[in-house]
Amino acid sequence: MSPSASSFDDERRLRELGYAQELPRSMSAFANFGVSLTVISVLSGCLTLYGFGMRTGGPVLIVWGWPVVGLMTLLVALAMAEVCSAYPTAGGLYYWSAKLADRNRAAWAWFTGWFNFLGQVAVTAGVDFGAATFLNALLGLQGWYAVSTGHTVVLFGAILVVHGLLNHFGGRLLARLGEVSVWWHVLGVLLIVGVLALGPAHHQPASFVFGHFANSTGFSSGWYVAALGLLLAQYTLTGYDASAHMTEETRDAARSGPRSMVTAVLVSLAAGWVLLVGLTFAVQDYAAEAGAEVPPAQIFVDAVGLGTGKLLLAVAVGAQLFCGLSSVTANSRMIYAFARDGALPGSGLWHRINPRTGTPTNAIWLAVGGAFLLGLPALWNMTAYGAVTSIAVIGLYIAYAIPTYLRLRKGDAFERGPWHLGRWSRPVGIGAVAWVCCVTVLFVLPQTSPVTWETFNYAPVAVLVVLGFAGTHWLVSARHWFTGPRVQGTPEEPAAPDLHRTTAA
Repeated sequence: MSPSASSFDDERRLRELGYAQELPRSMSAFANFGVSLTVISVLSGCLTLYGFGMRTGGPVLIVWGWPVVGLMTLLVALAMAEVCSAYPTAGGLYYWSAKLADRNRAAWAWFTGWFNFLGQVAVTAGVDFGAATFLNALLGLQGWYAVSTGHTVVLFGAILVVHGLLNHFGGRLLARLGEVSVWWHVLGVLLIVGVLALGPAHHQPASFVFGHFANSTGFSSGWYVAALGLLLAQYTLTGYDASAHMTEETRDAARSGPRSMVTAVLVSLAAGWVLLVGLTFAVQDYAAEAGAEVPPAQIFVDAVGLGTGKLLLAVAVGAQLFCGLSSVTANSRMIYAFARDGALPGSGLWHRINPRTGTPTNAIWLAVGGAFLLGLPALWNMTAYGAVTSIAVIGLYIAYAIPTYLRLRKGDAFERGPWHLGRWSRPVGIGAVAWVCCVTVLFVLPQTSPVTWETFNYAPVAVLVVLGFAGTHWLVSARHWFTGPRVQGTPEEPAAPDLHRTTAA
């Protein structure tokens, strides 16, 4: 189809789903893919939590945990992609839940949306705090100042502000940056692995890389520690729902969105494994590097020297900054869509589109502010950062599982989009829901022994706070007025939004 014909079909389908075309539909399929690939960002997640992996299982879990988690994550992505093709809207998960539920549609949408909101904010906080940590290490190697948690938090806030500004004025610039990010990540992985393969005078033996188990968590059970070690891979392979949240800005959305989600997971699965294997072969002093402030930075410097090490670190920082930028973009679109249906306090404020930039600017700054508040406790307790990563996994994957579960219940009554799984839909969906149940349990468990106020895993507290707020708000107030996704007129009406006349979907 020509771009104009494709855009007409996209807008018509969006009106059939109940919404007017408010956001400019300027994103190509490749740019949409770039958003999910960038939010996953193996150069962010793998490197940020590599030190965590060195302590919770070591090389054998880092190297073999990745493909195991990756294949299970692929099931989740496939199940979500099929639903995305049927309902290509910025609301994504919570809209899908409303459409797939046979009863209590508003309640399913409400809780899916709040878990998605929590996970999206936590991902943004985790990514940008990780970027600040790596940037702090790079500036420290330059000798500009001593590395400290306080400096990391300041950089964290500054990075969030920059990402907010780029999204505020973005538009087409964001699409171009997304395309650049794809090549930055692919070439960055090849550069880092190539340098680490050729540069060091010494490499670890294959028996170490593929078989060494390490445990400095304080727990005696190897199985328990191995389960905790899966967090590295599962945190990284998260956020690919970004493609769904960008479908109202993407051409041929019913095909481009689902393909982008699945392709982003597949490419990340391959690139991440190559990166982790290459980095583990390059370890020089395991104990010292595992205890470093930023273990991958120390591995770079020990393996190839200060100058080249700083170059590799700069490549990683660049990828992490791209990742944080795309995370804010996806987060703001989810907030915009959730507020469009009246589900957030002050929804009228967060749903507004800036007429000059064509972006949901208020939603952008809510995403930035929420991420900063979630990452701020790291100033007093660095264990809080580990909790943020767990919150991201728990919040997002519960939101991923709900519409997948409802799709299973729907059975043959589900009206498929142009991209679907055919007869594989049911087994893929069952595997996806089962895996989400497993990771949800894993990531609320203590990660360090003995459990003290300093080592306590605060992830379940944050999840319970949001669940308590959403549940109480629902019981006390929202169930009386929240009817689920709203529609702006009828499919036959023109694309111009009529925000004053809404009815329940």
